[in-house]
Amino acid sequence: MRLVRFFLALLLLAIAAVAINRAAIPNHNTAVTHFDTIIVLGYPANPDGTPSPDERERVLEAVRQYKAGIAPAIIMTGGAAHNRFVEAHVMAAFAISQGIPAEAITEERQAQNTIQNIFYSSEIMRSHQWHSAEVISSSAHLGRAAMILQAFPKSHPGLAFDWRTHPASWPAEYSLIRRAFTDSLEASRCLQIRIFGFPKSRFLPKG
Repeated sequence: MRLVRFFLALLLLAIAAVAINRAAIPNHNTAVTHFDTIIVLGYPANPDGTPSPDERERVLEAVRQYKAGIAPAIIMTGGAAHNRFVEAHVMAAFAISQGIPAEAITEERQAQNTIQNIFYSSEIMRSHQWHSAEVISSSAHLGRAAMILQAFPKSHPGLAFDWRTHPASWPAEYSLIRRAFTDSLEASRCLQIRIFGFPKSRFLPKG
């Protein structure tokens, strides 16, 4: 019985640590409410090349924000990371179908993960002399994205920019169990990053 209580206490402690860490992650580094661009973080397309549920909701939120005048441009970021379809292109085509002008969209086609999404998007921003961005992703994913954004100026001060994160809606077809599992997994990854740091790479050197 004592052993059961001990492991239950450890489990509760772990849950508390994950929750506290998630709550401590900032969702912005600026007070501005209008930005030079919107960055939409990539997600794999369906096997047939159509937008997957998460990908669809991220783009739809970007469409809403663009039409609300939050920013005059959109960067779609993501390469063919998990199948043969370039995430940025799938997202851009869907955004255009929703009424976004093609000239307002820049496709970043190289990134293979979230760290690279931020790195390559910031290079695009520098080339356009853009200094601020609203970063859109699935709500569960935004904690990790914010940690990357927070760490980015330390590794690449020349590519730093003002930012805030903004969540897309959960896909309607996702069950509460799937949402809870996804959210818990991402929150755990955030705590892991807090303890061990990011994997060292040229995109975000560990430090």
